[in-house]
Amino acid sequence: MMKRWFQCFFAVIGGMLCYGWSDSVGQPFFKFIEMFGVSEVAGKAYWLTAVGVLLFYIIGSWAAHYGMKWMKQGEEKVAHMPIADLFAGTAGMVVGLLLAVMLLTPFGQAGIVSPLLQAIFTAMFGVIGFRLGYAKKEEFIVLLSKGRSSKERSAAGEIKGFEEHKILDTSVIIDGRIADICKTGFIEGTLVIPEFVLEELQHIADSSDLLKRNRGRRGLDILNKIQKELDVKVLIYEGDFEEISEVDSKLVKLAKVLQGKVITNDFNLNKVCELQGVSVLNINDLANAVKPVVLPGEEILVQVIKDGKEHGQGVAYLDDGTMIVVEGGRDFIGMTLDVLVTSVLQTSAGRMIFAKPKLLEKAL
Repeated sequence: MMKRWFQCFFAVIGGMLCYGWSDSVGQPFFKFIEMFGVSEVAGKAYWLTAVGVLLFYIIGSWAAHYGMKWMKQGEEKVAHMPIADLFAGTAGMVVGLLLAVMLLTPFGQAGIVSPLLQAIFTAMFGVIGFRLGYAKKEEFIVLLSKGRSSKERSAAGEIKGFEEHKILDTSVIIDGRIADICKTGFIEGTLVIPEFVLEELQHIADSSDLLKRNRGRRGLDILNKIQKELDVKVLIYEGDFEEISEVDSKLVKLAKVLQGKVITNDFNLNKVCELQGVSVLNINDLANAVKPVVLPGEEILVQVIKDGKEHGQGVAYLDDGTMIVVEGGRDFIGMTLDVLVTSVLQTSAGRMIFAKPKLLEKAL
């Protein structure tokens, strides 16, 4: 039905154009007719109008077919486009059209630019504005969120002032300790879970490898616990950076856009964030910071459980998992003894304590 209406609309336009152009276009047309022996044609304007209606009706059939096809494709693209992307693109297009009107109107009034060029340049500005708005949608959304008045923020029950975003990466979600940290209330602001991180977790959970599958499912369980059981604000970020393929690079880009911090326990991502000026919170650094402080000269009761790398060394562990290298401890494997701390080595990977048996110290 829509196609028929489109054809009729085209036919009416064709008839009106041909009727209006009957004096200019009709003369050559009817001179061509007279070559076939037709001396006089009555109602030339009406005949030309009929020809225009027929011609444009046929053209309308072709145009309607491809026009409806393009409209359907456009509707599908708009339907699958996130509302944030559509809003940002539309806002950019409006800005582009306003700029076109402001810049081209004086030239049009002065007669420098023809109406056709004005229409072409206005369309170009609109398209460019839409593409720029779509490309900068993340920055646009951040500006809108920051531009809300304090009254609106209070009505929504949000914390007054700037609310920092903490962006979770895949490794820290699978690790699971982030849920316990959130439960203590030490994490402030909003936890941001990017959609591309959720997709990576889902791929891991669907892996054929049993270990990876269990890790992925554990990560999804942790997210479910954070979202439903803990009193923490959680934001699922639906945007994506299609020009970037690596998830770590997307996290760094998102942190720059939201001006937030990345929470991770990935050593390499930690270094990349530092190089690019992005704030990072490392769970391993936090775990090391809350471990009991052990100073050289202190006594510790440990159980030596295995050989060390060097000759004569034994290895023991504290309750929090800190490794203790006991010099000369190989002879005490399986025994519990007091050791004296000689030195402590602190790294991002963890803390290592070097000690020696107190029995040997007394013997000396």
